[in-house]
Amino acid sequence: MPIALLPDRALVTLTGADAGELLQGVITCNVTALPEGEARLGALLSPQGKILFDFLISRLPDGFRLDCAAAQAAGLAKRLVLYRLRAKIDIAADPTVAVAAAWDGAATAAEVARVTDGRVPELGVRLYAAEGAFSADASAEDYHAHRIGLAVPEGGRDFPFADAFPHEALMDQLGGVDFRKGCYVGQEVVSRMQHRGTARTRLLAAHYPEGTAPAPGTEITAAGRVLGTTGGAAGDRGLALVRLDRLGDALAAGEILRAGDGSVALARPAYAGFAMPAGADAPAA
Repeated sequence: MPIALLPDRALVTLTGADAGELLQGVITCNVTALPEGEARLGALLSPQGKILFDFLISRLPDGFRLDCAAAQAAGLAKRLVLYRLRAKIDIAADPTVAVAAAWDGAATAAEVARVTDGRVPELGVRLYAAEGAFSADASAEDYHAHRIGLAVPEGGRDFPFADAFPHEALMDQLGGVDFRKGCYVGQEVVSRMQHRGTARTRLLAAHYPEGTAPAPGTEITAAGRVLGTTGGAAGDRGLALVRLDRLGDALAAGEILRAGDGSVALARPAYAGFAMPAGADAPAA
């Protein structure tokens, strides 16, 4: 029942009477429908629909917390300030609160803020408290291995910021995009991809039979043609951003998929429901 401190994550807080209204108008998920005690996936997009920041959002008594990549926290806070205008909101990165993850039923102290990770149940809960309040018995690497084993992507590790659409990062499969709420930044592009079914590139679960995963960003090829690139990996499991049409052509031709010096097998994550090419439609175990 592990608990892992995540020093690569940090919080941005939005407090004040207008915090919900601001967020509802600029991010991909539905803030109004966000239940107490749940952290939901969300993103702030460019006007062209690309992911600039991804995060887990949860409620505070007087606002919201955004659990994001630590290297992105200051930039996310600065970007949100641009949208604040005259709204009554305080927006700031909060370096005083540490972030941890607990899964497989790990117990935590009562004084630690605890919210369910709403992406997939197996990810467990997120924990927020002053540093030193956690009794961690696992490492950040253990957590990322667990996450990668579930084929749940994370921005900056498995796909590049400012270069991936929400559909490509599986946000539509993980509850990170609300297609019924009103407008938000980049909404027209995302809605068009949803209704026209034009998401040709998807993050897939990768298995490296030789046991050694290549570095993130390594090209995945078949008969010399590039199908996509690798994301993060742990052991012989990883994630990969792949063009499904090119994958289908390669499988139909019986070609071997390669990544770096070894072969790779690709599958749809178990939680996902998008169509896969013939011969690659079994979900990842």
